[in-house]
Amino acid sequence: MPEGFEAVFLEIGNLPFYNEDLEVEGKVPTEWTTFRNELQSVDGVFFFTPEYNRSVPAALKNALDVGSRPYGASSWSGKPALVVSVSPGAIAGFGANHHLRQSLVFLDMPTLQQPEAYIGGIMNLIDENNTIKEDTVNFFQTIVDNYIDLFNRYN
Repeated sequence: MPEGFEAVFLEIGNLPFYNEDLEVEGKVPTEWTTFRNELQSVDGVFFFTPEYNRSVPAALKNALDVGSRPYGASSWSGKPALVVSVSPGAIAGFGANHHLRQSLVFLDMPTLQQPEAYIGGIMNLIDENNTIKEDTVNFFQTIVDNYIDLFNRYN
């Protein structure tokens, strides 16, 4: 990350599935509250997602739903976003990337439009020492630089 920026990983795998019936005092799972508080503490979001059946994994969709509630108090709103999809295949997560982008429009998250980040053949981008190849590192630097420009326009 560039100087002055810090990356924080938000765990989404432990979130109970979203159910609006639980959005009443005394029933909200503590994991939802913790996640929402953590999300509110960040200024922008990088989304890295694999593609399953031409869409995002259930855990990611669930995190979007949990963070978007209660209605009118979305923790996502206004946070600049970067979407990167990865896949072992040549399609490079195109479906997941675009499904996620559709949700981010509704969640009011300004999203980096260019360059788009589809990482296909992910296993071919790591050398025999399990190091990411230089041209891939350079591409990631390009998208991060462009994201920082977007971020600075909104913060």
